[in-house]
Amino acid sequence: MNFFYPNYINDMWRIFGHCLYGDKNHFVDEVQKTFRREAIIEMLQEQGIALYDTAVTVRRLKNTASDKDLEVVEPTDLSALISQLPQLQTVVTTGEKATGLLAAHFGINAPRDGAYVDFTFDGRTLRFYRMPSSSRAYPMRLENKAEYYRQIIHN
Repeated sequence: MNFFYPNYINDMWRIFGHCLYGDKNHFVDEVQKTFRREAIIEMLQEQGIALYDTAVTVRRLKNTASDKDLEVVEPTDLSALISQLPQLQTVVTTGEKATGLLAAHFGINAPRDGAYVDFTFDGRTLRFYRMPSSSRAYPMRLENKAEYYRQIIHN
């Protein structure tokens, strides 16, 4: 996969379109049934949003996208990653697996969906949000998910 959240039925880029432009299809190429990658990259750069995975290598135990069917083979060195981002103020996870990995790495309690906890790393205080999954398998309407995301996108 050549980018984050590439699955056409995942709602991440629809959530961003809804929050930033009032149009859930802002980043959607309906004809090709894909997302407009270059427009997404431009928006992320303008908004100062960086994306990265909490695991470098994972193994799918079944042919699903579910977190419960992932085995983390090699986690991301989150300390090294965050050390390279001196202006970073907020870290966001979007799934149970990523949330658990980040919380365990920094020895902090995981926030509940839509909430945050502050933690100290390398002499600075960071805010750690947990957002609802953007997967359509997560039982929440896109517009409701977007309300959670709005607090961090417009912050």
